[in-house]
Formats: sequence, C-alpha cells, structure tokens
Amino acid sequence: MNTDVLISFAFASAALAIAPGPDNIYVLLQSITHGKKFGLATVAGLITGCLVHTSLVAFGISAIIRQSDVLFFIIKLFGAAYLLYLAYKVYCGAAEVNLSVNAIPQKTVKQLFRQGFIMNVLNPKVSIFFLAFFPGFLFSSTLSILQQFYILGFIFMAVSFLVFALIALLAGSISMYIKQHQGVGLFLKWLQIIVFTGIAIFILLSEK
Repeated sequence: MNTDVLISFAFASAALAIAPGPDNIYVLLQSITHGKKFGLATVAGLITGCLVHTSLVAFGISAIIRQSDVLFFIIKLFGAAYLLYLAYKVYCGAAEVNLSVNAIPQKTVKQLFRQGFIMNVLNPKVSIFFLAFFPGFLFSSTLSILQQFYILGFIFMAVSFLVFALIALLAGSISMYIKQHQGVGLFLKWLQIIVFTGIAIFILLSEK
C-alpha cells in the first residue's frame, strides 16, 4: 500500500474543498444567513450525496480498469484533460467571491439536508469529476480496485466534511475577511488553477 499516494490524495481533496465553488459558497451563505446549524445540515446532505457518486464510479470504472491497460490509459487522459479544462474555466472566470445573501429562503434543518443531498446526487458533474480524479490515485496492489475506489471516496468525503464544517462554523469570520481583503478572490482563483493543473499532471504520471 502506497501511503504517500493517499496523503497526496487527502491534500488534493482539501485544496479542492477550500477553493471556492458552488457547494462551499452555498454552505457559507446558509451559515451567514441562518446560522451554523443550518450550514452544517447542508454540509451533511452534500457529503452524503457523494456516496452515490462514489458507488457509480467504483462499480462502473473498476471493471473497465481490470480488463484493459489501454482503457485505463484512456481514462487517465480523459481525467487529466477534464481537470485542465476546469483550470481553464477558472482562469477565464472572475476572481471575485460573491457573498450576496438577498435571495436565500429560510428552510428547516431537514429540508437543507435533503436539498444538499439532492443537489449533489443530481449533479452529473460530480460523477464526472470523481471519474477524472480517482483513477490516478490507486494506491495498492493487494486491494481490489473497487475497495480502493471506496476508500478514496470515504477519504474525499471525510476531508470535504471537515473543511465544509469549518466553513459553516467560521462563516462570520470568513465572510468578514473576504469583504475586507479584496485580493483573497484572486488568490483563491489561482489556488484552484494550480490544484487542477497539478492533479492533472499527477494523474498523467500515475501508474496502474
């Protein structure tokens, strides 16, 4: 078992969770507007939805990888290309972090959990991202590919939950800091570009 790969995966997952995207911005806004409990309910729903995507990718891709080295190489190329595409989209986008709270309706904790879960499950981009992200971080020659995908999925969920929960708990301070420091948006933008590009290169260099 290659623990260095797992550590690299955990750090990459943390960087991706920290970089501003629709999920963590939504968590931040719920926490700012309605309180930490509501932000944490949203986090729980979003992370639970990742189980569905992990299963879809694990069962679908593990069989393909077992059958053909060529197909595995094609999957790696797809993954690297998709991540470079995400980096390009971030590069072309604005650097500002929008924290407008004008149009966020009040919902119960149960409603927010369900909404976070449905938002994640019904977003096909999550499965596509997992498909691009996970194959480059296979870490064991003794565990089955299915087991490795689930381990990577649970690590991703655990790391993302910790980061998102911190965002929910520290929402007020984070919001104030972003508003007071205009350059933070540019920093976070380039953080995303570097992370996506770095993971793409790692995937290309990884072996089965």
